[in-house]
Amino acid sequence: MEYNNSSRRILFPLIAAGIIILGILIGISLDRADVRNRLQNFVSPGAAPATDKLEDMLSLIRTQYVDDVEMDSIAEKVIPVLLENLDPHSVYIPAAELAQVNEPLEGQFDGIGVTFNMITDTVLILNVIPGGPSARAGLLNGDRIITVDDSVIAGRNVDQNRVVKMLRGQRGSKVRLGIRRNGVEELVPVTVTRGIIPVKSIDAALLLAPETGYIKLSRFSRNSHAELLEAVERLSSEGMEKLIFDLRGNSGGFLDQAILIANEFLPEGKLIVYTEGKAQRRREQRSDGRGTLREMPVAVLIDEGSASASEIVAGALQDNDRGTIVGRRSFGKGLVQEQIPFTDGSAVRLTVARYYTPVGRSIQKPYDRGIEAYYGDLENRFLHSELFSADSIRFPDSLRFATPAGKIVYGGGGIMPDVFVPIDTARLTPYMQQVLGRNILLYYTFDYSDKHREALNAIRTPEQLEAYFRQAGDLTDDFLRYTAARGIVPGKAEKRVSGPLLEAELKAHIGKNTSLEDNAFYLYIHPEDNVIKKTLEIF
Repeated sequence: MEYNNSSRRILFPLIAAGIIILGILIGISLDRADVRNRLQNFVSPGAAPATDKLEDMLSLIRTQYVDDVEMDSIAEKVIPVLLENLDPHSVYIPAAELAQVNEPLEGQFDGIGVTFNMITDTVLILNVIPGGPSARAGLLNGDRIITVDDSVIAGRNVDQNRVVKMLRGQRGSKVRLGIRRNGVEELVPVTVTRGIIPVKSIDAALLLAPETGYIKLSRFSRNSHAELLEAVERLSSEGMEKLIFDLRGNSGGFLDQAILIANEFLPEGKLIVYTEGKAQRRREQRSDGRGTLREMPVAVLIDEGSASASEIVAGALQDNDRGTIVGRRSFGKGLVQEQIPFTDGSAVRLTVARYYTPVGRSIQKPYDRGIEAYYGDLENRFLHSELFSADSIRFPDSLRFATPAGKIVYGGGGIMPDVFVPIDTARLTPYMQQVLGRNILLYYTFDYSDKHREALNAIRTPEQLEAYFRQAGDLTDDFLRYTAARGIVPGKAEKRVSGPLLEAELKAHIGKNTSLEDNAFYLYIHPEDNVIKKTLEIF
């Protein structure tokens, strides 16, 4: 990724998960030659153009209205309103936004290859992608970007999106940077030649225990299956015999990648998913028996932020009595979109089918009460205590299904896990809510990493990081002094209750500022993650 300005909240997802579910693409674009035919009868299929009220209205405006009108600008406003009346996941993407919207799923973009943060109104480079354009140009972790070409961006309240646009550009083009580096008085000039930057869909892949691997997949992008195979091969060489596959917060992506990944876990001939729509006959996808993980014990982690392709994988394994699904009920998106391009570079993602799990479940939750109620469902789950107790969840008998082994599963609103694990809020004391919610812990870890940048840059392995923390002294006491200076002091009970979580958060965020990145984050946060702890107990 090109930038990062948020800290993960494994223990406090709640309603925020709904924000990321914005009609994720799970399909293959139609051929351009087919677009005109599909759009011609889009509003009233089969109707002659002369009897189409919308087309008649546009024609009247074009020919009879008192003033000349830019019809393209009217279309830009009308199409989104039209789609809003269909379903929550059919969306219009303007031409100016299409590349940015597709980028996380395409697996690459053109840029300079750094992860940065602007938390103090200065671009602080957290990590330079090894072998990328910035690494070749000599940029270092901890460098601050003061100027870009002839523009000063430090201390000017420059919008982060504008900085991203300034740093990105066509591959092969050059950008001149003025760098503030610790120990150097004057600005260091660095010229970076932009290149291809991979967008990884696997955030972390590591061993949590001697034989238990952990893979965190954040999205189903074009390269996700290949990334998974690479991670599995490496972890297997390190001794992995069981796998925790974390799909929490994964809002979906390409349908074909979900099918390929589910195939890795299933024996030959098992139904993975089938899709069906008004204009699409039933299409079944079955496993080919060549998956590399067919015999490996697996647990799939899901929560209210797991949607679409994540639910396809979880449903395929659950319905085939393969592995264990752990966590909380998933989002509930069972609609398939196809991205249809327009000649002006814009596109529409149109819902063309529903998908069904192997036993015939549709896990799409109702959307007939409008988009606000649709996404507000996550808030209702919280208010009705569903995130805290499985007993608060009720499924009608009409949505009841049975797997081949006789396990009862339900459709109509997400995948219910085999093992429910509630959100753990006991250690989120008022003190922890302040230091996390106001990003005070994040500020501290950035400051700390900046002061100890030389030592942190030398860390290459988890063993080296752990040795560093053993020598670093008590981080928790140092942080308590840091917050006390800002008028935030925990009570004795708060320190006792939140102490282990606080220490884990500090080490996780500091570790993330090393070359280990998210692997270090999950290595230190997992002992405080009640879903992972429960999964390790199951294994």
